[in-house]
Amino acid sequence: MANDAFAALAHPVRRGIVERLAQESTTVGAATEQFGLAKPTVSRHLKVLEDAGVVRRRIVGRLHYLELIGESLDAPYAWLSNQRYAWERLFDAVEDHLREHGSADG
Repeated sequence: MANDAFAALAHPVRRGIVERLAQESTTVGAATEQFGLAKPTVSRHLKVLEDAGVVRRRIVGRLHYLELIGESLDAPYAWLSNQRYAWERLFDAVEDHLREHGSADG
């Protein structure tokens, strides 16, 4: 499921929709108006987000409401946090090495 969420977030339009929904649940139109996309394009992006379990759609009459499923981002967040921690440790080790042995520039 984490890979599905990563794939869903790979496109900047879908990330923008998720960012908008992180503020509040809203209609499809409000969540996507900033992109100026045709309705079929919006539908394709929303399908990817829905299939990945990142977004849930609720239909009330003629309005389609979207809400972010925050738990769907837990696995990608955990992975990114682990990667960040590992890279920070590596950079700290390089910095320590340079401090001990001097840099090539200095």
